[in-house]
Amino acid sequence: MKIFRLTFFLVLISQLALAQTKRNIDHQSLTWIRYYNILPLTEKWALHSEIDNRNFIDPICQNVFVLRVQGRYRANKNIDLGGGFAYFNANTQNPNNNPDYSVPEYRLQQDVTLINDIAKITFHNRFQVEERFIQKANATELLDDYSYAWRFRYRLQATFTLWEKEKQSLKGSISDEVMFNLGKDNTKNTFDQNRIYGALRYAFNPNIHLELGYLKSFQRRASGIDFYDRDIVRFTVYHKINRKTKA
Repeated sequence: MKIFRLTFFLVLISQLALAQTKRNIDHQSLTWIRYYNILPLTEKWALHSEIDNRNFIDPICQNVFVLRVQGRYRANKNIDLGGGFAYFNANTQNPNNNPDYSVPEYRLQQDVTLINDIAKITFHNRFQVEERFIQKANATELLDDYSYAWRFRYRLQATFTLWEKEKQSLKGSISDEVMFNLGKDNTKNTFDQNRIYGALRYAFNPNIHLELGYLKSFQRRASGIDFYDRDIVRFTVYHKINRKTKA
């Protein structure tokens, strides 16, 4: 909880600093539709993969398409480790300005998640590091060059059971995640964004879960004075492949 208080303090300081600066804010509405697959390999190891399609609502236009794969290792009941690779294809960040090309990004990621049960609530503290390689572009085309940046992410999530019967259940979750950039191309937006999320997840059985949630994203752009204020409806299908595992 000390980490959470420190993160909250850093976000508060960042927001107070922003309040003293004239800001240009773009308000946008999006849908994120995701398929998330879990393939257990052993009792401790699993392969996670996902496909995520993100679209603007007004006007309807693709924002980003994501492919991600990661290996996860459950060290014990309180520690979960992960590492993997993601490919992002950014079509546009403004639905009213859709260029003839898409910007690719290649991303490595590593995380440590600490898990604790307090009363009937499960808390996840996730610390994640990303190494991002983004192809540069001008107003008309992609350039033969890449920018590189680190990004540090911290997320606190609380999950709780609302209803449960045999193999079915309904769970709720709330989370807050803050992100910081570090790199020569990110000098004006060290504070990247804050995401607040709330969702309901219904389990038809242990292998198929459906989640519907609302995500509020406030992101600082590279200029340092321009921002995206996004309202996002997110729908996820979780699919765990049922197979016998060996230690």
